[in-house]
Amino acid sequence: MLKVAIGADDAATTLKNQVKTYLQEKEIEVVDFSHDVAGNDQMYPDIAFNLASSIREGQFERGILLCGTGIGMAIVANKVPGIRAAQCHDVYSASRARKSNNAQIMTLGARVIGSELALTIVDSWLDAEFEAGRSASKVERIAYYENKVHTHNAQ
Repeated sequence: MLKVAIGADDAATTLKNQVKTYLQEKEIEVVDFSHDVAGNDQMYPDIAFNLASSIREGQFERGILLCGTGIGMAIVANKVPGIRAAQCHDVYSASRARKSNNAQIMTLGARVIGSELALTIVDSWLDAEFEAGRSASKVERIAYYENKVHTHNAQ
């Protein structure tokens, strides 16, 4: 069974609840990292970092982060080594995020897209799998630069 982590800030709570319910109706296990579930005043950087870290640690296969635009969540999630988060506001980008970039996290902007489109985008992203092939060497190069940065910063 697919395990998906989901997280949203206060700007995206309504859309997050719609996506969460939709996933649960598809019998996908969902764990919520959102500010309204955590019971505190976490900001989106906290939510994105915690969710991305849990994916890096192997607790979840994929994650969905939502905020007003999807931009801030993507920026923060991509700070976690080994994570590839993609902002997705259309079906094609969502599919390619998985197929070409092996993105474990997608981000959505509640102020950018409506709920029906969001659910269609989620389906596209969930149905897509990494194709490797020509893209494998590119994803490996991303990891190379990521390791280079982290090795340099550790010195």
